[in-house]
Amino acid sequence: MVIKVFLASSSGSTAIKKKQQDVVGFLDALKVEYDQLDIACNEENRMWMRQNVPNEKKPANGIPLPPQIFNNDSYCGDYDTFFDAKEDNSVFAFLGLPPPPGSKEAEQADKEHIVENGTHAEENLDDSTEVPVKERNGDAQAAEGAEEDEEAAEGETEHDEVTEGEAAGDEAPAEEEEEAVEEIDEVTEDTVIAS
Repeated sequence: MVIKVFLASSSGSTAIKKKQQDVVGFLDALKVEYDQLDIACNEENRMWMRQNVPNEKKPANGIPLPPQIFNNDSYCGDYDTFFDAKEDNSVFAFLGLPPPPGSKEAEQADKEHIVENGTHAEENLDDSTEVPVKERNGDAQAAEGAEEDEEAAEGETEHDEVTEGEAAGDEAPAEEEEEAVEEIDEVTEDTVIAS
């Protein structure tokens, strides 16, 4: 896979120059191999870039400005989308490249993989393969843990569920709110009658 960065070597715009330097500098820092293709001195590069930027990504005047980034013939994006990917620590995904081991993106991908597949990465210097939880703990221990989880889930009270929902920022369901209001009304009526 070849990353292509279309640049204008003789741009009069300082904003474009800064954006180009930002993209190239960041790719260099990540040690990503790429080709710089100048659109100021090479008409073929300029025409290819203009033809291959998707219409929905072109500005109102129809002429995309550099830097524009491609992975072979696949369009990755312009400076703004590159910057967003940089801020989200997802530059390798943006470029369509696998993240290198030890990078923030690789760690995030591992965490997502663990959550999706229910696997656990063993901490082993010699072997970095993932071992399913059942194999790691043994079938009996995994079965016991599953039974305990089910019992704990069944034993939760409504109060615990409301508290968890409130902690997550969710509001209690409408029925529970109505019941709480009715209880408060009853207590208020009893207090008024008692007075």
